[in-house]
Amino acid sequence: MSAEEELVGLLKNVGLTDKRIDEVRKNKRVSKSFSEIINEGGITKTDEKQIALLHSLAVDSKGNEVPRRDLVTKGILDGRLTSSLQVSEALKYIKENPDTANVEGLNQHAGVGVEVSEETVRKVIEDYMQSRAEEIEAKRYSMVPSLLGEVRKIPDLKWAKPNLFKPIIDSNMVRMVGEKDERDVVKKEKKKQAKKADPARKEKVEERTMFSEGFLGELHKTEESPQKYPELMEEYLKITKGKVLTRFPPEPNGYLHIGHSKAIMVNFGYAKFHKGDCYLRFDDTNPEAEEDVYFESIKDMISWLGFEPWKITYSSDYFDRLYDLAEKLIMSGGAYVCHCTAEEVKAQRGLKSDGTLGGERFPSPYRSRSVEENLKEFRKMKDGAYKSGEATLRMKQDLYSPNPQMWDLVAYRVVEKAHPRTGTKWKIYPTYDFTHCLVDSFEHISHSLCTTEFRLSRESYEWLCDALHVYRPAQREYGRLNITGTVLSKRKIAKLVNEGIVRGWDDPRLYTLEAIRRRGIPPGAILSFINTLGVTTSTTNIQVIRFESAVRWYLDHSTPRLMMVLDPIEVEIENLSEDHEELLEVPYKPGDNVKFSSRKVPFGKRIYIDRSDYSDSVSKEYFRLAPGQPVGLIRVPYNISVSQVIKSPEGHVKKIVAHYDNDPSAHKKPKTYIQWVPKSAAVPVSEVRVQNPLFCSENPQAHPDGFLSDINPHSEEIFRHAVVEPAFHEVQRMSPMNIPVDGCKFNVKEAGGPHTVRFQALRVGYFCLDKDSTDDAIVLNRIVTLKEDAAKA
Repeated sequence: MSAEEELVGLLKNVGLTDKRIDEVRKNKRVSKSFSEIINEGGITKTDEKQIALLHSLAVDSKGNEVPRRDLVTKGILDGRLTSSLQVSEALKYIKENPDTANVEGLNQHAGVGVEVSEETVRKVIEDYMQSRAEEIEAKRYSMVPSLLGEVRKIPDLKWAKPNLFKPIIDSNMVRMVGEKDERDVVKKEKKKQAKKADPARKEKVEERTMFSEGFLGELHKTEESPQKYPELMEEYLKITKGKVLTRFPPEPNGYLHIGHSKAIMVNFGYAKFHKGDCYLRFDDTNPEAEEDVYFESIKDMISWLGFEPWKITYSSDYFDRLYDLAEKLIMSGGAYVCHCTAEEVKAQRGLKSDGTLGGERFPSPYRSRSVEENLKEFRKMKDGAYKSGEATLRMKQDLYSPNPQMWDLVAYRVVEKAHPRTGTKWKIYPTYDFTHCLVDSFEHISHSLCTTEFRLSRESYEWLCDALHVYRPAQREYGRLNITGTVLSKRKIAKLVNEGIVRGWDDPRLYTLEAIRRRGIPPGAILSFINTLGVTTSTTNIQVIRFESAVRWYLDHSTPRLMMVLDPIEVEIENLSEDHEELLEVPYKPGDNVKFSSRKVPFGKRIYIDRSDYSDSVSKEYFRLAPGQPVGLIRVPYNISVSQVIKSPEGHVKKIVAHYDNDPSAHKKPKTYIQWVPKSAAVPVSEVRVQNPLFCSENPQAHPDGFLSDINPHSEEIFRHAVVEPAFHEVQRMSPMNIPVDGCKFNVKEAGGPHTVRFQALRVGYFCLDKDSTDDAIVLNRIVTLKEDAAKA
């Protein structure tokens, strides 16, 4: 009998089918190990599950001789090892302990007898998913496959039953982002035909901006907004004449961040593109969280980005009108006063106290109150008869809808605090869900544009407008902008500020708009970057290095270049007299004298170079100044070479005595040129703050010990002895330069401020003046590095 026939006989004897035998025979190394395992275990007939585990053992063996492998085989046959993971771990154990391996050690390493309860699995997975909440909210159901792979790697779940993972992940997804909808459907084919556009629309498409293409390019025309009551559209068009009207509706309870810059650009930019208007509307319905400083900062940031609101309005402008509509909704049977606690409302919605699904939905016991009773109770709420949490006005929607935004949302609640604008007039305040759609209607908004987390709110938005028989604006949702490697939540940034990890909400290491401006990033760079991303219904998660690359490109076209030395060493040129001075013509930007012109830099006996530009020894890769190796100085006619190095007793270089190689007959082209600053006219810099990433990882929220444990200890380096060439004062005087960037549709003219004093420090990076500067002390912030590789490092 041949070896091949013997193998087939063995495999048939243990119960393999002909098809499975053919598969095993294709891999000689696996089939060799499989036959050895069958023989060493004396295996005859066995069940299908054990055959699969034996095959897994053969695959892991890879045809190699494995001493004591019979311990694993016995573990499979006697039922101790029941998964491929246990088999792999058992095999790993005996390979690592060929002489001492025993049954007890194998059982321990393979998790034999270890049981992980379903409750434990659920808790571990819920905690893990909560740590990834922001990413899950952004990517939705596309995250499920990766989550499934990641939870398998969690040590506490190593020996859990894998069949528990998927159902638990699925139930958590529903709790966190709602049921699947069209955002979670992968489109396999593009539309075969683009929508036909009128000539005016075609002309706009040729401009190729985010407003003419993608999500924004395909938005409805003003007269196409669907209405339950057509007569409302006729009335609307008489008032607006078909003009595009949008709004940017921030809550004045915190500072705006980089994600808001996209929302600002979408709303203001879309209106401007279509020759319409955009409101800045403050959604000031929560007096407990609103402060004047936020109102002013938001207005300031919009102006800085180059936009001007058509009108500035406040939701509080409409409090009387909103109250009247609330009474109207009650009288139509569409709302009721409820005295249930927050926990009771959760139970009615089929939720557990932690927000997870946990039972059948059922109505509030107050839902069946009469109109008269509801009206009476609501007026008592208005008159201050109830304290916070004792009564709410809820909309009578559809508790059995699959959409949680239809589960009798709260329209009004009691808030025992004076309002910044209306004072103590009101004891009750409308919620976002009641206010937003109605104020959109009052202001005749044609395109109510918001991010996709409000997608489920569209149904309640339309329901309320229709229930009150008012014009229904068309809400449409686009994907928000996220930056990785940082945190954007107000709560987390407040913790960084309160614990002194950063200087404040405008610390340049943060990504609030206040911080971005202080760091020196131009608004035109932000708008250009957003335009290149476009607008879709998918959340845009951008790495910081990609954002900084766009900023670097913009700065390269819009900033002058200066020489700055971070860590200066004095160089005394021995063969120049004390009064020697050459005024060298140096362009602010080589090759672009039209926009930037040039300046005069005095070259004399004493200059500064950077400590990094000198070395005591020469290597293959080192081209700068060293004994025996001359170097060129930028724009200086001749090289300098080392004559003497003066050091401190500790070996620290204090001064270099150099020779100016100004003999034309002996002049050689240097290997490189370095920057320098004249000592006679050097401008001292009190602090150069070099900002690096604030966090160590791309996802600080995922750190097992919390995002504060992911702080980069080197997120800021400070240089206190830097010097910059005298032309810095000229750049300061000319700023803001507002130099337009060719090919950029979003050049923004800035009004001024320290952040507009920007320059490229040769070989060091891009810098701006910080607001901490005084007449006597210059403080600089690094905006970005010169090269992307440095940013990655």
